[in-house]
Amino acid sequence: MFDPVEAIKEYVKFPSVSTDSSFKNGMDGARAYVSNLLKNIGFEIDIIHTPLHPIILAKRDGESSWPHVIIYGHYDVQPADPLDLWQSSPFEPEIRNGYIYGRGVADNKGPLLVHIAAVARLLEKHPNLPLRITFLIEGEEEIGSPSFQGFLDEYRNELNGDFVLLSDTLSPNHDQIAITTGLRGVVCVNAEITGPKMDLHSGIHGGVLLNPIKALADICSTLHDENKKVKISGFYDDVLPVTKWESEEIAKLNKNEDDYAKFLGLKYFYTVNDQSPYLATRVEPTLEFNGIGGGYQGEGTKTVIPSKAFVKISCRIIPNQEPKKIQQLVIAAIKERCPKHVSLKIDTGHCGAPYIVTPPNKSDSPNINSSLAKAFLAADTAISDAFGNAPLYLREGGSIPIIADLKNVVGLDSLMIGMFTPENNLHAPNENFHLGMFENGIKASEKILASVAGVE
Repeated sequence: MFDPVEAIKEYVKFPSVSTDSSFKNGMDGARAYVSNLLKNIGFEIDIIHTPLHPIILAKRDGESSWPHVIIYGHYDVQPADPLDLWQSSPFEPEIRNGYIYGRGVADNKGPLLVHIAAVARLLEKHPNLPLRITFLIEGEEEIGSPSFQGFLDEYRNELNGDFVLLSDTLSPNHDQIAITTGLRGVVCVNAEITGPKMDLHSGIHGGVLLNPIKALADICSTLHDENKKVKISGFYDDVLPVTKWESEEIAKLNKNEDDYAKFLGLKYFYTVNDQSPYLATRVEPTLEFNGIGGGYQGEGTKTVIPSKAFVKISCRIIPNQEPKKIQQLVIAAIKERCPKHVSLKIDTGHCGAPYIVTPPNKSDSPNINSSLAKAFLAADTAISDAFGNAPLYLREGGSIPIIADLKNVVGLDSLMIGMFTPENNLHAPNENFHLGMFENGIKASEKILASVAGVE
């Protein structure tokens, strides 16, 4: 059986950056490496070609009466820039003080290997394990999974399982694991304002036209009210209220507010109605400005009135908000508030739906199948045993749109076990993964799968 630490060191060496075509060799190498790992423990490998990056389907079949678990992960990673801020080479992993450093160690190569290693250990103990397992590993998660919907439409019968198991979500720290019960969806909109047909001398022409930067800033300033809420009619109409048990779970995080502020480098939080930051990031819909620009950006001064200005906006939405509806509400608000003195162009970006699931120990009628109910209950025990603390059950502020797609298209709910923490620097320099969390996660995953298979 392979050594998990050696496996992650080798896996991370492949620079599998999906957004940049110059990293094609890295994508190919990462895909081949993880495919071979699965082949070596007995899985049949099928490489599904897509318009961009292929998807790996690795299957262990069995009796139709056996439970069927879909294990999800992705082999692509974010770009490593800025390279000069890394303490070691991002694609030459290095172990320091119990952590492994490298691009992708936490998102998502290490967490995926948690489940691969767990399956390998379980099959070594139980070669005839009564459990069907399909690994679904994509190469486009970091660019919004544009090929995934088409894949689901064509291969939905291959995913006729009981539930999805994955670790692409957050836990508070490497000793306190969170089982993620909800994800925010995402909605993107880009707007461009045009005034004059060219950049103009601000002395000769200033005072006779509306500056596109001012027009855009004025529009942006109207999209939130004095309580920091999104000021768009209908934006909150379909929001699912937070339950009592969810509030109680989130409240367990409040003792860490000062640490959270320090980690972010903030003196004060800025939340809707001054609520807890943990409520704000997990159960509150948002509208954020991701990028804004116009005019001269270089060193020194260039006194122009720009021809154009732009803003990039994303909304994080919560159950039961519908992505296309929210996108249209945002577009309508921008159009309504755009002055007549300038012209407006809007491009719609990608959308992803929110997701929510109720664990069986939090409800008398969780509305999930028996295999997933068994997995949730096993996870509670396995995580408590492996990590020394009972898991928290938390919605997460991030988005994994394919989880809602799997629910909506295939009918699969998900057991999401957080296998990275805020300190792991996802998408940033010096990304890292705690090796103790890695080993404990393998132990927990093995026990969960053993329970589902009935071989405890």
